[in-house]
Amino acid sequence: MANVIKLRKGLDINLQGKAKTVTRSQGMSDVYALVPNDFIGLQPKVIVKEGDHVKAGEGLFVNKKHPSIKFASPVSGTVEAIVRGDRRKVLSVNVKADAEQQFIDFGVKDVNSLDAESVKQSLLEAGLFGFINQLPYAVSTTEDVEPKAIFVSALRDMPLAADFEVELEGNESAFQTGLTALSKIQKTYLGIGANQKSDALTNAKDVEVTIFDGPCPAGNVGIQVNHLSPVNKGEVVWTVEPSVVIFIGRLFTTGKVDLTRTIAIAGSKIHEPDYVKTLVGTPLKDLLKDKLKTIDNVRIINGNPLTGRKALLDDFLGAHTSEVTAIPEGDNVNEMFGWILPRISQFSVNRSYFSWLQGKKKAYKLDARIKGGERHMIMSGEYDKVLPMDIMAEFLIKSIIAGDIDKQEQLGIYEVSPEDFALAEFVDSSKLPLQQIVRNGLDILRKENA
Repeated sequence: MANVIKLRKGLDINLQGKAKTVTRSQGMSDVYALVPNDFIGLQPKVIVKEGDHVKAGEGLFVNKKHPSIKFASPVSGTVEAIVRGDRRKVLSVNVKADAEQQFIDFGVKDVNSLDAESVKQSLLEAGLFGFINQLPYAVSTTEDVEPKAIFVSALRDMPLAADFEVELEGNESAFQTGLTALSKIQKTYLGIGANQKSDALTNAKDVEVTIFDGPCPAGNVGIQVNHLSPVNKGEVVWTVEPSVVIFIGRLFTTGKVDLTRTIAIAGSKIHEPDYVKTLVGTPLKDLLKDKLKTIDNVRIINGNPLTGRKALLDDFLGAHTSEVTAIPEGDNVNEMFGWILPRISQFSVNRSYFSWLQGKKKAYKLDARIKGGERHMIMSGEYDKVLPMDIMAEFLIKSIIAGDIDKQEQLGIYEVSPEDFALAEFVDSSKLPLQQIVRNGLDILRKENA
């Protein structure tokens, strides 16, 4: 019987445009791209040249400090462009896809007969190891790190997030194989939601299954780590996105790198929100073709509205992105009387508007406006109401802003990732960019401890 952890802190935000459980297949695009920025903490070194031909599963770039960690091309084709930005920073490696796809054959392997080192080497050879993240620092991990545990969260509860059970359908065997492979490396925890009923989740083998019952952000893997195996200084845990578990399982069962995933196309600016089966690195303009209600005053997000990255149609589907969303930008809104209006259709945490009278089930059409300017930090306990972790969130943020590393360590910075503060950023009266503040603090701490 799975353990159940009930969480009371948090906030569910019901937005218009949630994807219906209808899945379609995305045809092949002309060009695909792998983006180094999707792998936090990575210093990329490109190992291909423009004009080279690569197969699916062949490395496009490596971690400069750990060259054994490569990142595989999602398709076979010709390297069309290596796009660079300021100071020659690698922004993406673009591959023009072949009409007939070719795969590198890494060989079918029985994970039950493999040891931890064999699993690691298989992931390194296939370019999948870099998809594994770690706490502390919330970065892509490296092969020299020994985790005390591995965490997988199959619960996605951010606004407009894709339901993993939709992606899991038809991939149950690969998912179990991936879990078994991870369990060979270290004890693996699988976090699921109270409403998830798939047998592949509730009766998963070789892992410890825990049910997290509560509002968002119960699905955040950092929240689950905090409740099951908190990270202290000197300790490391690995976190693996559930789609990546499927990638790993496919590698062992087919011998090929298959980065196909099912994502949600959602948001109030999307025509008939649904799910689409596609590849990592697919152009967003192809995913959103005939789906946007309008191209004016729209915020396209590579991810969900709280933690996703603002994107353009010329961008590509992120390596860890489970949904692409589109909401109103809000830059064309002119409200007579401003804040004094009752705002029946607007969402408010503190019942500032009369919309709370309509109950929790109402779906809101929110836009991307901050609705206020950044101001001095208000110590009001707002963060603690939506962050179900055993940390003093407001004091941690203050210590990061002040650059007090000793205080940050005492207040639990090793346990957190930027996404844990997404809801706190949403409710923050001070309008501070909390996720960016946490990211900056983690980056500085990582350099200091290097």
